Amino acid sequence: MAIVHGTDSNFSQEISEGLVLVDFWATWCGPCKMIAPVLEELDAEMSDKVKIVKVDVDENQETAGKYGIMSIPTLLLMKDGETVDKVVGFRPKEALAELVNQHA
Repeated sequence: MAIVHGTDSNFSQEISEGLVLVDFWATWCGPCKMIAPVLEELDAEMSDKVKIVKVDVDENQETAGKYGIMSIPTLLLMKDGETVDKVVGFRPKEALAELVNQHA
């Protein structure tokens, strides 16, 4: 499964079912650029367990505001539309995989 680009208009639909890791990011954010390849690897290895949705906070301020995103990158782990975990800042792939496995 490829990484999905979430927007204000499709976000609630994208997170409605199953386990979803949401990456709130921006093009100008250094740590966001560092975590992007980590998320690509995670998607390649764990797409059977988790769907990854990236949300650009500059383009989708409504969604970022709704979830109280103050700093980026912020990763929300959601299950059937509800937030079950939150990570702020860069994390290595192993830490993110462990986070997913805790809720899978």
